[in-house]
Amino acid sequence: MPHAIDEKLKELESQGVSHVKIALTDIDGVLRGKYLTLKKFKSAAQAAAGFCDCVLGWDCADALYDNVSFTGWHTAFPDALYQIDLSSERRVPDEKQVPFFLGEFVKNDEDHHPICPRSLLKRVLRQAEDMGMGATYSFEYEFFVFKETPHSIREKNYRDLTPLSPGMFGYSVLRNVWLSDLFGEFIDFFKELDIEIEGLHCETGPGVWETAIRYDKGITAADKANLFKTFTKTFFQKRDMMATFMAKWSMDYPGQSGHLHMSLYDLKTGNHLFHDASEPHCMSDTMKHFIAGVIKYMKPFLVMSAPTINSYTRLVKGAWAPTAATWGVDNRTTAVRAIPGDEASQRMEFRIGSADGNPYLVSAAVLGAGLLGVREKLVLPEPIKGNAYEIQDRLSDDLLLPSNLKDAIRVFRNSKEARELFGDEFVDHYAGSRDWEVREHEKHVTDWQLERYFEII
Repeated sequence: MPHAIDEKLKELESQGVSHVKIALTDIDGVLRGKYLTLKKFKSAAQAAAGFCDCVLGWDCADALYDNVSFTGWHTAFPDALYQIDLSSERRVPDEKQVPFFLGEFVKNDEDHHPICPRSLLKRVLRQAEDMGMGATYSFEYEFFVFKETPHSIREKNYRDLTPLSPGMFGYSVLRNVWLSDLFGEFIDFFKELDIEIEGLHCETGPGVWETAIRYDKGITAADKANLFKTFTKTFFQKRDMMATFMAKWSMDYPGQSGHLHMSLYDLKTGNHLFHDASEPHCMSDTMKHFIAGVIKYMKPFLVMSAPTINSYTRLVKGAWAPTAATWGVDNRTTAVRAIPGDEASQRMEFRIGSADGNPYLVSAAVLGAGLLGVREKLVLPEPIKGNAYEIQDRLSDDLLLPSNLKDAIRVFRNSKEARELFGDEFVDHYAGSRDWEVREHEKHVTDWQLERYFEII
């Protein structure tokens, strides 16, 4: 490692670089970072450096949790150790190619941190490696774009916002030709960030885009998803526009998903493990067991994929989002969609995740659940054919998903498998952070309540 750091410093110095940017991910998936001089970067890269651990103890509005034990006023918010991942380097196009590095929190001399989302996913990936398998996966995100600024949305109180483009124009060539310069800039921007966009189109709704990120392996795929969300926001804000990844910003339009496509491969041979040409739909036994695990543990792990109050406004019948732990073959009404293909393209799509999910936690939940299915050799039930919403009333309770964050927290907190996979410290801290989210929501009177009750009750 010291040699690699010295070589990196020489490279950066020869390029005239004076400073770099580093970032770590908090519980909500928000990148928290700072600029460092090259000298400071060297010392931080040589050994674990310190970053105030409040970023693991506050919400997305920087309000401190009052119900967690890992950090808080009682610990006096000391520095938490973090390490820089030199392999994560990329250059930021809008910042004169400043070098950018991802880091993760570590705990003393241990090789992982109990709360850090990136570290958590690495632990689950290591469990796959212990089983001789690696994960290949990618995310696709929907997001709305507005002709607004951070100031204007607050001045308007988030009402009467102007979308980038009007009308319901899903997959519209008319719209992407009209906005072709912006589409092209967006694709090129992420290409420079080493995040390849495989597909980009207008979705149904005013100013909504959908992006498919090219698949990758291991931690890198989640890194790209998390960077994509942050830098999509910066891309548009630098152009006096704004993008939102809320699960549902308006009840007038479909919600915004963060679908996850995943498959497994053999670490020794590199062979894909989800494909078997001799089986129906080319689904191998490994794929069947994996999907069976995702189905079985979807309910207890749901809060890791639907983490906010707003997430559950999307998970309603007939809104292109699942409401029960179901699966089908190329069926977009089910929670898991098995996608038949050749050896390289055979995969499953996890359709529960909303765009507001932390990609490290979504990946950890889905991969962890699938690995449990493989270990336990779970039997996959028959696939749902047709509209999955129509059969929901006939499903057992363990397949019906919580309809709100409070219920999802309770199931997660009581899950023996969640504690075995992710650790007691993470489960308790994460459940506490979501409890905080519920209590913050309950402190507020909504417009709906005022309109419904103010006069008549």
